[in-house]
Amino acid sequence: MSETTLTVESTTAAASSCCGSCGTDATAAMAGTAALTSVFQVKGMTCGHCVTSVTAELTKIDGVTDVAVDLASGRVTVGSTRPLADTDVAAAVDEAGYDLVGRLDG
Repeated sequence: MSETTLTVESTTAAASSCCGSCGTDATAAMAGTAALTSVFQVKGMTCGHCVTSVTAELTKIDGVTDVAVDLASGRVTVGSTRPLADTDVAAAVDEAGYDLVGRLDG
């Protein structure tokens, strides 16, 4: 399988996306160091387009500085300057078209 890396450095960064039908595996790498890191489990992501959609919606949350998606496991690591409300993350993931299973970091 090929691997695609998507890096988001700020909430204003633009990311490229695939058509969603390529079936490639993708991983987004953490772009920088944030004051806080939260890890979430997201269900339903299957390709680079999924990674791009989830990343784009999560970066709209105030305080989010970077997002890393491990497509194979469904884990999404979010760096932020403030604590993130699970409801905000769930709404962003839902807007992207996927399901938030829950927070993994306690």
